[in-house]
Amino acid sequence: MTDPSSAQPAPPGCPAHTDAVRLGGLEYQQTPSQLYRALRREHGAVAPVLLDGDIPAWLVLGYSEVTYVTGHDELFARDSRRWNQWENIPADWPLLPYVGYQPSVLFTEGDEHRRRAGVITQALEGVDQFELARNCQLIADRLIADFAGSGQAELMTGYAHALPMRAVVQMCGMPTSGEDTQQLVEDLRISLDAAEGDDPVAAYGRVGDRLQQLVKDKRATPGPDVTSRMLLHPAGLTDEEIVQDLISVIAAAQQPTANWICNTLRLLLTDERFAVNVSGGRLSVGEALNEALWLDTPTQNFIGRWAVRDTQLGGRQIRAGDCLVLGLAAANTDPQIWPDAHVGAENAAHLSFSNGEHRCPYPAPLLADVMARTAVETLLERLPDLVLSVEPETLTWRPSIWMRGLTALPVRFTPVVQ
Repeated sequence: MTDPSSAQPAPPGCPAHTDAVRLGGLEYQQTPSQLYRALRREHGAVAPVLLDGDIPAWLVLGYSEVTYVTGHDELFARDSRRWNQWENIPADWPLLPYVGYQPSVLFTEGDEHRRRAGVITQALEGVDQFELARNCQLIADRLIADFAGSGQAELMTGYAHALPMRAVVQMCGMPTSGEDTQQLVEDLRISLDAAEGDDPVAAYGRVGDRLQQLVKDKRATPGPDVTSRMLLHPAGLTDEEIVQDLISVIAAAQQPTANWICNTLRLLLTDERFAVNVSGGRLSVGEALNEALWLDTPTQNFIGRWAVRDTQLGGRQIRAGDCLVLGLAAANTDPQIWPDAHVGAENAAHLSFSNGEHRCPYPAPLLADVMARTAVETLLERLPDLVLSVEPETLTWRPSIWMRGLTALPVRFTPVVQ
């Protein structure tokens, strides 16, 4: 993102005309908190922004404003077909996997949303959390064994991303390894957080094709997994509905959890408040997990909500059909809730799992916590003298306005003979 003080001319119909700021250019990504402070100073709790291709939207920065939007579906709804900008959206627009309407739980409203979310909730409630923790520990042990003897590792790709990927696909009834599964995870990454040269629209199509085959297989031979429980639920979802909802479940569980793990490890390895107790200090791990959600939440911005009718928000006039981007990271660090600039790690009122009826369905946050906590604790127990192999200030963040995650987390430790 460019300097927010340099306003760019906006196309006709832009919510705030000439003072809108482009959400692009990503130079700001290393220190987004500075960007959010600058936007608050200039625009208040709701800032006019331009998405890819200079498409206008609103970025909701305030904690109370994000809470209000997510708690009032009658004013700010999820069905993106309301958007007043569709005539300006090209077929290859990179954010289409986010906002292009799909018959998914993400875009349903009212009774239909409650029906679809209820199926997901019951399917996830069938996951035994103790069994999930055991499976995650076994996965962690296998991953650690691959690099333990070398005395060094790059934890982002070799551990933090791999562990929740294997755990999530296992929960859904897929094999935990193999080229097919690896391609699925790579396509999910591209869909959620495309790098330069990636084709997120094509990747999203491949994800759908793979999950269609999974649903077909589980329809023929159900098992003790999330997909089968969704298929057998009395709500009677169609195969297409289940495919779309599985995409939501897997995407929400894999990459955000991976970034949560890595962001927590970075905090534990770089912050002196945790360094004394990092070796097996379970209490400090829990505090670090929570603080990472406040300060480096894996999903920092979420698109979006669409205004049902003309309304006011944060002193701004919002028109029917306007798009609102939920600034979860900005809301979590809102000075209105942390006036002394100190985030309390013991407080769990963050918006990292969103809020309201469309928040992550119970018990998804608990399952994500099991995966993240097991990943961090197992690593620190197996490699108690783990330290960064680079200076902390040289760590870099992925250039994304949507996800908050490191490009790499290189570490070293005493080699372990297997």
